[in-house]
Amino acid sequence: MVSTVTTAGIIINTISTSALTGLLASTSIAAVVSLIFFLITRQLANANGSGTSLRIARFFNVGIVPLVTAFAIIVALKIAELIA
Repeated sequence: MVSTVTTAGIIINTISTSALTGLLASTSIAAVVSLIFFLITRQLANANGSGTSLRIARFFNVGIVPLVTAFAIIVALKIAELIA
């Protein structure tokens, strides 16, 4: 009985770990794509130079700052994963 519970626990742990890894990967991809979109849009708005475009560029800075932070964390975790 103990071996059955232990085996079941290992299987559940493996499934949950792989599901979490997939979720983290898809979330990371979404964050990086969003960051690229925000950076491109901000640059295009800055290039125009009108008042409305500059306001749009400042608006996108609100989203860029946390996404850059998330990107830095993703890169640090990937580097730590490679080292370990």
